[in-house]
Amino acid sequence: MVVQTERDDATWYECETCGMLFDEQSAAADHEKHCDDSDPSYIQ
Repeated sequence: MVVQTERDDATWYECETCGMLFDEQSAAADHEKHCDDSDPSYIQ
């Protein structure tokens, strides 16, 4: 599930599985479909 959160006067969308933040809800939802809760291979 994607969670909406406020940080630094901006709205972010967080993947509940791994905690990664996105600026677009659709990007967070796409990520979450494939998220396996392992460390990402790139810096967040």
